[in-house]
This record gives sequence, C-alpha cells and structure tokens, in this order.
Amino acid sequence: MRVVSLLPSATELLCAAGAGHLLVGRSHECDFPAEITDRPVLTAQRTLAATPSEIDKEVRDHLERDQSLYDLDEGLLADLEPDIVLTQDLCEVCSVDLAQVRRACAGLPTRPEIVSTNPETVEDVLDDLMRIGRACGVEAHAHEALMALRARFFRAADYVTPFADGPVVAFLEWTDPIFVGGHWTPQLIERAGGRHPLNETVPLEGAGAGAGHQGGFRKAGKSIAVPPEAVAAIRPDFVIISPCGFDLERTRAEARSLAEQDWFRDLPALKSGRVALVDGNQMFNRPGPRLVDAYEWLVGWLNNRPELIPDGFPWETLGS
Repeated sequence: MRVVSLLPSATELLCAAGAGHLLVGRSHECDFPAEITDRPVLTAQRTLAATPSEIDKEVRDHLERDQSLYDLDEGLLADLEPDIVLTQDLCEVCSVDLAQVRRACAGLPTRPEIVSTNPETVEDVLDDLMRIGRACGVEAHAHEALMALRARFFRAADYVTPFADGPVVAFLEWTDPIFVGGHWTPQLIERAGGRHPLNETVPLEGAGAGAGHQGGFRKAGKSIAVPPEAVAAIRPDFVIISPCGFDLERTRAEARSLAEQDWFRDLPALKSGRVALVDGNQMFNRPGPRLVDAYEWLVGWLNNRPELIPDGFPWETLGS
C-alpha cells in the first residue's frame, strides 16, 4: 500500500498507527517524526507575507477571492500512484483543502481512497487514529497506540480537581489580530483544570452538563478574533502564546512585541510570571498524537506539577 499525506497531523497519526513505512509523499509542513522528511514534497504555500498582520491580510484576501493558499503538485501525485491520500476538511487556512484534493485525485488511474480528517475534540483525534489505521490495514497496531495515548491522558487527568473553579487562561493562537484558541484547545484547558472564558466549551447535545471527568462531552467552536480589551477584561491568571504555524523562536519575537503594549503589561499573568510561549507549529495547533503531550504540559503547568511535563516539551516562560 502507498500513502500520501497532505497534512502534518495525519502524518503523525499514520506513524503512530505503525504505518509510517507506507508513506511515499508528504506536504511541505510534514516534518515529524524526523524519519519521514526524506519523502517527496507535494505542496507549497502561496502566501509570502512576514508579520502576523500581513499574513492575516494576505490569507483573508486569498479566501475572499476563493483562492487556495497552497499549491499541489498534481504531476508528482500521479507519479507516486497512491492508494490512500490523507487530507483534511477542518481549516482551509492550515493546509490543502478537501475540494482541491478531490479534483487532483479524480483523474488518477489508481483512484486512491481519500481519508479526510475533521477533528473538533480530543476524542475526534483519537478516532482519526483508528480511521487511518483501518484504512492502512494496521488496525491492531493503531488500537494499541490509541490505548497508550488514552492511558497517558487519563493519568494526567488524575492530577486535576474537576469540580473546582480553576484559573482563568487566555490562549493566544494568533497575535495580530488576536485570535484565541478553539476546537480541542479550550477542551484541553478546561480538562486540565483551567477556564477559557473567551471561547468556552459547550455540552454536546444530550450530554447533560458534561462536567468534571465527562469533559469529553463538551466542545468549543473555531478559534475566534477578539480585541485586546477582551483579553484584558478577563484578567487572565495564565497566558499561553502559541501562534499557529510558528516555532518557538518566532513565538518569542511575537511575545516581545505584545509585551511592549500597555494592555498586555497590565495582565495579572504577566505580573506573576505566568506567560508561557509554546511552539504552536509542533504542539497545540496539530490535532495529532502530540496533543497528549500538550495536555500533560497543561496539567503540569496549571497545577504546579512540573514532573508531569514531558521531557523536551518546546516551551518557555516570557522573559526566561
């Protein structure tokens, strides 16, 4: 079987399921685990802007003109003769969209199966692990990986007091304009004992309150833009700066820019040294296996249990 992945999180799920050896092509953003980086690259981004505000404007302009943000090498896709193509239908900003992939695959003689992910919760991500495992014929291995991830998740959850009002958290997924985290991110924060009032989770239909250990029955919407005044108004106890697609070095530069603004300097989190910078490109923004690493980090940081934070987790406190 030959697999092409056009999505970093899908590539990580494929490898976690024990099928990384089936990967014959990848997106330009698929960079983990390291052993897959020798596979041919089929995509490239069209945006050229540098600053967060310029990137935001260029993305909006492309979307308003109904233009894709990415190029897909359809000739190389045909040469690779994939049996399965992994893609997504969750965010047209993050990677090649599903419609573009369907058009590219329609005329291929191999008629590959398209496996599209659309996760909104942690549970959806684990379901995608099983979907990819089944499609690739490694369901048993995928199930073992699933159980291991669930065990780690619930082991960390044991350190959380689920019925107490926890600290207020502001998760900044973009810095200019400010976007606060959505989908699985508020869910992770709440299940780690925090509150995310700028984009809270709501119970799934028929789930009751979905409170406490039943947090898997709650979800949030997409990330949303908010004015700086809204972040200041919630007086966050903790701030996490984790811009989508930025590594830790780039995040550090954006955090310094925020720290020069009056509204940011007045935040309780900054005054108490509780502003964290996280490599969003590798962690929170990828709905793959490493969301469990992100959850362990959250539980460790919010609950003062540093022993729970995974070794090598890419983060630092502002000013450290």
